[in-house]
Amino acid sequence: MTTATRIRAGETTTVAVDCCIAGGGPAGMMLGYLLARAGVEVLVLEKHADFLRDFRGDTIHPSTLEVMCELGLLEEFLRLPHQEVYELGAQIGQMQVTIADFRHLPTRCRFIALMPQWDFLNFLAEQAARYAKFNLMMEAEVTSLMEASGRVIGVRANTPEGAIDVRADVVVGADGRNSMVREKAGLKVKEFGAPMDVLWFRLSRRPDDPAGTMGRFDSGRIFITINRGEYWQCGYVIPKGRFEEMRRQGFEAFRGEIVRLAPYARDSAGELSNWDDVKLLTVRVDRLLEWFCPGLLCIGDAAHAMSPVGGVGINLAIQDAVAAANVLFKSLREGQVTVDHLRRIQRRRELPTRVTQWLQVTVQRRIIARVLGETRPVKPPLAVRLLATVPFLRRIPARLVGLGIRPEHVRPEIVQMGSH
Repeated sequence: MTTATRIRAGETTTVAVDCCIAGGGPAGMMLGYLLARAGVEVLVLEKHADFLRDFRGDTIHPSTLEVMCELGLLEEFLRLPHQEVYELGAQIGQMQVTIADFRHLPTRCRFIALMPQWDFLNFLAEQAARYAKFNLMMEAEVTSLMEASGRVIGVRANTPEGAIDVRADVVVGADGRNSMVREKAGLKVKEFGAPMDVLWFRLSRRPDDPAGTMGRFDSGRIFITINRGEYWQCGYVIPKGRFEEMRRQGFEAFRGEIVRLAPYARDSAGELSNWDDVKLLTVRVDRLLEWFCPGLLCIGDAAHAMSPVGGVGINLAIQDAVAAANVLFKSLREGQVTVDHLRRIQRRRELPTRVTQWLQVTVQRRIIARVLGETRPVKPPLAVRLLATVPFLRRIPARLVGLGIRPEHVRPEIVQMGSH
């Protein structure tokens, strides 16, 4: 198809495309861009009116920057306002240590770029709009799947102009950890649990504040500060389900804890006036047993909700999108997508997901849960002491965080098609 085919039937509009993607987050927008670049008619449905939502993952990892380089977009992308993080540090008890050093990665960009996610998504949308086969519909919320002969053949979505039926050779669920698509498809989920939730908020950053992105672990408290230039993006880690108890103790007690953990924030902590200034992230780690059924594929958080440990959720979502595009673009153009194509994508991406989640759950159980349950000063574990004394070892967590397990690369055919 050269353009999305639209048919008006009563009060419902029917649209026919090669691929319909539910969700305009990192996975959905990257997949939509890559498929359109490869000559596939694609429609991305995003339920919100814009991408302007705060306290989402704002880390663009070296593996994603490498993908942008392969696509010829890196130079333009890095003109957007961002901060570059070359290492990650932590204070565990009284010891300060560099956990990861990205300067030795075998990539073009040896840093993590901190950028508001709405800027990243708007950039992808603008680049994708250059291709006639790319369609993006905002304020379009998927409400159900359409099926025929045991196969998903499309979705129904609500829009401000009324209901819309989208028929597609493949439907991709990229609608996050609360995925409507995977729920409607009845795909089975394996839960791994998490001992914590995270409270996210902002504090102004002053010129004499510390410069680095840092995590502090001590005496039942974990506090993360991410340097965003003019402000700190802060994460206060709490035991799972404890938020209501904290609310009962009062907001002043919470502000006092922030000042105790970060004395330099004494003045800026006053900017937080009540609980409305704090966003609760309910941490969940899960994975679909099967990411697909005939006519449907889930990727990103819809296939595997990640822990915030390492901040790698976006990284895996982008890698899923690249792998999916590499496998699907030819078969979608030819209208010959089979269940085997979808199974190949899961097989490609399941090992990296399993290993990453195993590492995250291990950190949650052996470090985070112990710190949150501790009342005495925390002693750094052996692994942390080794990182402090053997700088070479910092390359290992840098590779796991920055590149992940099995980083993906865009197929040369996709790169070449987009350059014409």
